[in-house]
Amino acid sequence: MRVALITEVFLPAVDGVVTRLRHTVGCARTAHAAQRGTLLERPEPPVRRAQPTGGRLRTLTRAGAVVALLCTAVLTGCGGSTRQPPAPPRPAPAAASSARSQPPRPPAKPGPHPPAYPILLPGGTGAVGAGFTAAVRWRGHTAVSIDRTASGVTMLDFDQQLVRLALHSGTIDAGGSGWSYGPAVIGAERPRLVAAFNGGFRLSVGAGGFMSGGRVAVALRSGLGSIVTYAGGRTDIGTWNAEVPRAGLGIESVRQNLTLMIDHGLAASTIDCRLCWGATLGGVEDVARSALGIAADGDLVWAAGEGLSAATLADALLQAHVVRAVELDINPAWVAGYLYRHRGAGKPLGPIPLVPNQVGASGFFLEPYSRDFFTVLTR
Repeated sequence: MRVALITEVFLPAVDGVVTRLRHTVGCARTAHAAQRGTLLERPEPPVRRAQPTGGRLRTLTRAGAVVALLCTAVLTGCGGSTRQPPAPPRPAPAAASSARSQPPRPPAKPGPHPPAYPILLPGGTGAVGAGFTAAVRWRGHTAVSIDRTASGVTMLDFDQQLVRLALHSGTIDAGGSGWSYGPAVIGAERPRLVAAFNGGFRLSVGAGGFMSGGRVAVALRSGLGSIVTYAGGRTDIGTWNAEVPRAGLGIESVRQNLTLMIDHGLAASTIDCRLCWGATLGGVEDVARSALGIAADGDLVWAAGEGLSAATLADALLQAHVVRAVELDINPAWVAGYLYRHRGAGKPLGPIPLVPNQVGASGFFLEPYSRDFFTVLTR
């Protein structure tokens, strides 16, 4: 009974398994041959079904062996590996783009353009004893600093890398017309105007010469203190035909007045001589006085005040590290200085008086003035 069951049930099942395994083995051989470049086309030997004979046990054993061999063939793939070639690596998922979570940023807007005129700072009027304080800013840098001393001297420090000096002729001194800079600040000069202050003694007293733009109003004299502005816009101060002018440089203007008040970082030996530094109203020593010097670093320093002696004025300049200086005009009616507040293109300038209690210049140098004066302009 058991033998009949094996013969009639198990062997037909084995036959089906053999057929399917034969197909699998053929596929494996074909794939392996294709990988080696040689296609194997060997015919498969027929598998004979065992007949129900007296040797049924041997048939069953042989069938089991066939199944075992075929399974081994499937696993080995005729000597080749049955493992599939590794799948190509999957691309890494793209990082989550911030553009999906945030809207694109608009292009950055350019910052506001700096004003096309000098900016008067809140500290522009200065404070006594505070030392030099930034007064005017130009192109993001301090162009002018101000200081007020306990002795009553107001000083302005001008950075010549940012500003330059210009010598104006007045309606009387030097007089006439056709000068490079006339008796008032007008036209294209106004947007560049930083400061203005008085010039020297009246030309008729013989204290020095005046030259501008190659034109001479009063002849220049050797040995006098001279404020020389060169064609490149830089100003130097020194004794004419000694420290100035520098050889090889074109000259834009020269204003002379007396001998140097300070030279080589020292006050003049005559600094205590009252008559040596100009005739004063009522013959008193302490009057309104002004001067212009140059510091060791090349900055220009203007100094002025009411009720000053020549020595007091010189001491203030020396404290500001001035190495050479020329005294300018004296007496209340002729000493005046201003900074200017700009309010925008086409709007009027706001003059800021510098010397406490100064009489001042009529029209603040913005209208025709009788005497020569200097302006400080942005570069």
